[in-house]
Formats: sequence, C-alpha cells, structure tokens
Amino acid sequence: MRIIRNRRQILRLVLSICCALVFYVDAHAAEKVFKAGAAASNITPPLGEYVVGGFKPFPAQNVHDELHARCLVLDNGETKIAFVICDSLGVKAEVFDNARKLIKEETELPPENILMAATHTHSATRASSPKYHPFLSRRIADCVRRALENRVPAKVGWGGIDEPSEVFNRRWFTTNPEFCKNPFGGIDTVRMNPPRGNAALVKPSGPIDPEISFISVQSLDGRPLALLANYSLHYVGGVKKGEISADYFGIFSETIGSLIGAEPDHPPFVGMLSNGTSGDINNINFRNPGKRMKPYEKMRQVAELTAKRVAEAYKDVKYKTWVPLGAASQELTLTVRKPNAAMQAYFKKVTAQPEDAPKHHRYERNYASRVQNLLDGPDEITVMLQVLRIGDLCVAAIPFETFCEIGLELKEKTPFDDAFTIELANGSNGYLPTPAQHKLGGYETWMGTNRVQLDASDKITAIILKLMKELHNEK
Repeated sequence: MRIIRNRRQILRLVLSICCALVFYVDAHAAEKVFKAGAAASNITPPLGEYVVGGFKPFPAQNVHDELHARCLVLDNGETKIAFVICDSLGVKAEVFDNARKLIKEETELPPENILMAATHTHSATRASSPKYHPFLSRRIADCVRRALENRVPAKVGWGGIDEPSEVFNRRWFTTNPEFCKNPFGGIDTVRMNPPRGNAALVKPSGPIDPEISFISVQSLDGRPLALLANYSLHYVGGVKKGEISADYFGIFSETIGSLIGAEPDHPPFVGMLSNGTSGDINNINFRNPGKRMKPYEKMRQVAELTAKRVAEAYKDVKYKTWVPLGAASQELTLTVRKPNAAMQAYFKKVTAQPEDAPKHHRYERNYASRVQNLLDGPDEITVMLQVLRIGDLCVAAIPFETFCEIGLELKEKTPFDDAFTIELANGSNGYLPTPAQHKLGGYETWMGTNRVQLDASDKITAIILKLMKELHNEK
C-alpha cells in the first residue's frame, strides 16, 4: 500500500510540474509582441544621371514615375529583420554597405539582418556616380529608420499563386547558326532573345517559375500595413527614351494596396515587388510575332495582372500573431574569369580594324572592352549570401542576375515549408548561369556579362541550402 501511495504522490508531482510548464509557456508567449513597420523613400536621381539599360547609357531627360526604396521591418521582440527593395538597375555592394553603416550608427537593427536588393528596372541608374551613390545610401538608411518608427503590433502571413502567362525563358535552341554568333568569333548553341515567330526556333533552353510569392503584414485589427511580392520576371520595359521609370515593379507597388483594401492612413500602406530568379526570363512569347504597343502600355498590363492575382491569393492567407525570425549569412570568394591568350589576340585584331569593317558580331568592340576590364581587374571577388526566416518561410538573397532553375532548385530542396529567392540582393555582380547553361553559350554566359567562375552557381546553391538548414534547426 505504501508503494501505491508513493506512486500516486509522484504522479501528482509530475502533473503539477507539467501544468506549471504549460502556464509558464502560455504566459511567456503572451509577453511576446510581434510588430511590423514599413516606409518608402524617394530615390529618384537628378536629371542628367545616366540611365543604364543597355550597351549605350544615356542621360535622363525626364521622370515618368518616381523611383523609391521601400522597406519592411519585422520585429518579434527577440529578433529584428528587414527588407529593402530599391527601384534600380543594380546596386553595388559598397552602396548597400554604406547604408548598413548608417543604420548601425543610428538604430538597433543589426545590419546583417537586412536584405537589400534592386528590382532591375532598365529605366534607372546603377547608382555608381559620385553624387548619387551617397544620396542612395542615405535614403536607404532613412527608409529603414522610418519603417522602425512606424512599427505597430501586427500579424504576418504569406502565400503564393501561379501566373505563367507573363514569364518565358528567353534562351532558345535554333537551327540557324547565324542567330547564334557570339562576339568572340564563335557560334553558340542557344540565342538570347531570338527573332520572334521565326521558323528556326526549336525550344527554350530552360524552365520558368510561374509563382508569385508574397508576404503580407496587417495590424491586429486587419488593416493592411505592407505586402512584399516576388516574381521571376527580368523586367518589362517599353519606356520613352530618356525617361526614368520604376517599370512594372513600381506600378505593382502602387496598385496592390487598393486591391486588398488598404486605405490612405498615416503611415500609409507600402506595396513592394522584388525580382526573383529571372536571369534567363522575360515576358516575350518568342513563338509568336511581336505586337507593337504604346510606351508603358505593356508594363501596366503586367503590373495590373500580377497585382490582381496576388489579391486573389491574399484572401486565403492565414495570419500569425507571432513567428520566429532569423537571419544567416556567409561570404563566398569567387575567381574572376580572365581571357586566355587566344581571346586576347582575337580582340587585339578586332580593335585594330576600322570601325566600319565587317564584323562577326555587332558587339565585338563592346566585349573587347569588357574582357580587357576583367583582365586588368582583381582576380577574385567576395560576395555575401544571405537567408532570412519568417516562421516556416525563408527568403534567400543572391547578388547576381540568377538563372531561374537555381531558384527552382532552392524551392525544391529547402527544409522550410515555403521559400523564394530575391536576386540582385546585397550587390550586383552580373549574370549567374548554371554550369550546364554555360556549355550552351548565349549572352548571359559571355565573359564580360558573366564575370565569375563557371561553377559559381553550384557553390552558391550549396551555401544557401546550408544557411537554410541552420535557420530551420533553430527553435
């Protein structure tokens, strides 16, 4: 009988401890307050700054629509993270690093917990001029500070929806070798942006990613605070020459709020659209002949359609009043590609000819200059790779124009329930094809368009997956 009584006493003690633990956990969870804040800063450069959307930059003569840096800050009481999306062709790491220094000096937000990226609008600058460079760093820091000031108790959710009609792989196998000449005197296997509707087109060389992923933040009473979307579409274009524009990224950001019930409160709702893995993707269906459209017409169509699709999926988002947050990053040093003796001799011959001499490829002289710059430049570059965690969602950051299949592989292999990648994040270092795509050639693989070792994507993918695993294992 004494043994039975002892067992009963032990059982009561265990039950009491379990109940106490449950009450402690509930009370501790109740103390945690999830907050979010967002803001936008105007980063439009002065007229005269060079718009860099092709091989020949030209000075800006007019502003069609303003450029912005848009920031979303998430704070769960334990960890703060932030996203900054800039309307820019690409932003050098040093500009983002200078912004981080200002943020570190002026706030308590850890600079390593901030993901900064460019949208890749082709009607903006590269932020490389001596005057615009510090201005952009300052405005990014201001945007983050304002987003921190705008924090309120909030809830967060995420979702996604497919829209395949606006994304097409732009690299094609073709039966016409004339289409595949390269500026190095050779012939590639594939061609970027081949003639539309041409009978020589066979098939694209890679996949697409039709998913529009998004993160939504609301106040506790359901008022929309911010929405950050992500779509693997390079850009749309179709602007008037000499005009600055945020492209469809800006139109989406200004449109999505009205579709999900956002009101002109203070602070106002902030919509954001980041670029996914779109290094080999655009919105041209090369199977069909082209149709001429008015300036800005196509980008508005694409922006309105993608915003409409996100608004549809927005209705089904499940929100949480608290989620774990996290950030992990790692630097990677990559070898810079250099021309061999044969290539140097070829371009020496090209540049010695009169400019009006017959050419194997119209951009021979451009690439002679690009290749020489690589030869004269550093032998290595170091890039930062980053992953942010929001509950069961993770967001990867890669500082290249990243091929679509890389993003798809990360989505497939991530240990998280959901994931997407933002390209041109924390720097801008040219294109990132896979080793298999390098073998096919094409614009994105050319030395001078791509700058780093041919297996760089494999190394980057491995590190991103390792960072994802580390964050996933944190409880």
